[in-house]
Amino acid sequence: MRLVSFAGDAGARLGALTEDGSALVDIGARDRAPASMSRLLWGGSEAWSAVRAESSASAAVRLSLEEARLLAPVPDPGMLVCIGYNYFGHGDEDGAVPDHPDVFAKAPQSIIGPGDAIRLPPESNEVDYEGELAVVIGSHASRVREADALSHVAGYTILNDVSARDVQAWGSQWTLGKSFDTFGPMGPWLTTADEVPDPQALDITVECHGEVTVRSHTSRMIRSVAWLVSHVSRAIALRPGDVIATGTPGKLPGPAASGRSLSPGDTVSITYGHLGTLTSPVVSHSFRPESMSQPQER
Repeated sequence: MRLVSFAGDAGARLGALTEDGSALVDIGARDRAPASMSRLLWGGSEAWSAVRAESSASAAVRLSLEEARLLAPVPDPGMLVCIGYNYFGHGDEDGAVPDHPDVFAKAPQSIIGPGDAIRLPPESNEVDYEGELAVVIGSHASRVREADALSHVAGYTILNDVSARDVQAWGSQWTLGKSFDTFGPMGPWLTTADEVPDPQALDITVECHGEVTVRSHTSRMIRSVAWLVSHVSRAIALRPGDVIATGTPGKLPGPAASGRSLSPGDTVSITYGHLGTLTSPVVSHSFRPESMSQPQER
C-alpha cells in the first residue's frame, strides 16, 4: 500500500492511494479504521488489518488527489534520527570507512509535506539539500538484531535533509543547522514494507531546478537499512512513528554540484525507485503562504 497523510478539518487524516494513484481513500471516514498515521502505527496488527480492508472496500470514501492537500506521511514523528556519510563516494574520498557512522538528530518541527516550500532563513547563505531514504518504524525496537531489524519497519518514504552549512559550523553539533523550520520535506507517501522487499535495491535520482545532481543506488550505502535500525536501537528504544533518515549519496561532479547553495526559485525533486518523487520549491524566508500559517495538529 501507499499511505498518505492529508489535511482534514480536524488535522492530519490517513489515506490510501488507489492502485492507479489517481485518488485516495479516506481511511477513517467510516470509523472502521484508524483516522491518522499515528493511530495506525501505534495500533498494531489489528489497525493494519482494518486499514487494508477499508482501502479496498467498495463503499469507502474516495477523493481525487486534486481535492486533497498532502502532508508529510508521518507529520508528527516522535524522533527523527539522521545518518551522516553513509554512501561510498560521499565523505570517504580517502577510502577510509569509520567503525561507526555519524548519528545526529533533526527536529521533528522541521518537517513539511510534498510541495510545501523550503524557506531560506536569513541566518544562512549556504543552504544545501540531501535526498535520503527514510525508514518509518512500525513496532517497538530495542536492541534488535540486524537479522530481525526489518520486521520492525512499517514502510519507507523520502526525506530532504535540508542543511544550513554555515550554521552547522557554529559549533561541534549539527542539530541547529539541520533543524530550521521547513528543513525537513518528507513524502510524497509511505510505501509499506511489503512492497519494498529489499531497501538496498532502489535507484536514486535528485534534480535541482531541472538538472540531475545525484544519480546513485541504495546498494552503495556503507551501512544497510537493517544494520542502521539495529545500531540505533542499541542506544535508543525505537517506537512506532520514529523515523531514521539513512544518509545521502554524494553529488555528481559539475557546476550544479560544486557547492552551489539553494536560491529562491529553485525546485528540488528526489526520486527513490518506485517510492515516488518528493518535490519542494525554494522561497525566501519572507514568503509564508496561508497553507503554512497554521501549525499541524501534533
